[in-house]
Amino acid sequence: MSFSEAPLIRVKPPGSRSLELLSVQRELETSTVIYPKLFPFAIDSASGATIRDVDGNYYIDWIAGIAVLNVGHRNPYVLEAIRRQLDRYWHWMSEVPSEVRIEFLKRIHSILPEGLRGKAKIMTSVTGADACEAAAAIARWVTRKPVIIAFEGAYHGVHQGAVMLTAKRNLQLYAGVPLTNVVRVPYPYPYRCPLPARDADECGLAVLDYIDHILENPYSGVGDVAGIIVEPIQGEGGYIIPPKDFLKGLREISDKHGVLLIADEVQTGVGRTGEWWAVDHYRVTPDVMCISKAIGNGIPISFVAYRRDLDEKLEETFHFGTYRANPLGLAAASAVIDYIESRNLLERTRQLGALALKRFNEIVEESKTIGDVRGLGFMIGVELVDDKRN
Repeated sequence: MSFSEAPLIRVKPPGSRSLELLSVQRELETSTVIYPKLFPFAIDSASGATIRDVDGNYYIDWIAGIAVLNVGHRNPYVLEAIRRQLDRYWHWMSEVPSEVRIEFLKRIHSILPEGLRGKAKIMTSVTGADACEAAAAIARWVTRKPVIIAFEGAYHGVHQGAVMLTAKRNLQLYAGVPLTNVVRVPYPYPYRCPLPARDADECGLAVLDYIDHILENPYSGVGDVAGIIVEPIQGEGGYIIPPKDFLKGLREISDKHGVLLIADEVQTGVGRTGEWWAVDHYRVTPDVMCISKAIGNGIPISFVAYRRDLDEKLEETFHFGTYRANPLGLAAASAVIDYIESRNLLERTRQLGALALKRFNEIVEESKTIGDVRGLGFMIGVELVDDKRN
């Protein structure tokens, strides 16, 4: 599927045509966009794992639309599914059933984590942030408690509710919302553990002990906690892989204190780590799970999967919007699931991911600036440092 010419630089980027388009963009579009500064060229087309710019240069795409294009640009199987749906309809009432909607619901239920499979409900949405905001709202509504525990380094989007869960103060300031009913705790970061610990396992236990303490201590001041939202592997926070028993411990603490465990699988999901969901590596079932990005392979769509019994406590019109469950996104999502399953791409991701991780670890021995390499599947982080001796 990829361009056979890639990688090939014919004109030093940015070429003349790219410069022209970048100039018009600067003139007409908000100055708050950042990616043209990092990738100074204009895109002409893309295919598989490659991109062509308007000046005829070819690039290997290591970004994948920010963990969106798990089965590649213009995947022919997904493209055909979208075209078939285009010939029928591409928008109407967002809650009325259709064949494409029911087919997708069956497909997504079939790949949910084992503890949710056959025991869940699906709520449709549009973006990953929208899904995270809905997940937090579900937890607060069904428990009648206001507080969500979120982690340092977290990224759950920039919608007005979700941005309070995201650990970037400037984004919260831009949104103009007060940081209320969110308690921030350390994420277990084995390479630079935020709490005293001798190794990765101790780091995870130290964080779990701290969370257990603030939930148990009536004088901790955290208030009534509805849920804990966690990225099974932190994405924007540094591709941090938690210690192997951390999520299991978080599940136990959630059960002990009667709070809901919310897994944000927006970036980690749909096979990127070598399993359908990152929680599958740890055999942990969340109460609520956020799904987006790669499920639509570039068509904006998202979902929340949650325990069936929680659904009984929700009201009509609890979460709605004009573009929820867009039929093109539903068609793409079913095709993505079918394509990954039919080609055994989960196993391929595990194998090639392990190979890439092995090679990166070999480079570490030779490098003065690579401090740490960590990863699962194709979700791999390489941390650069000034001096890895310190």
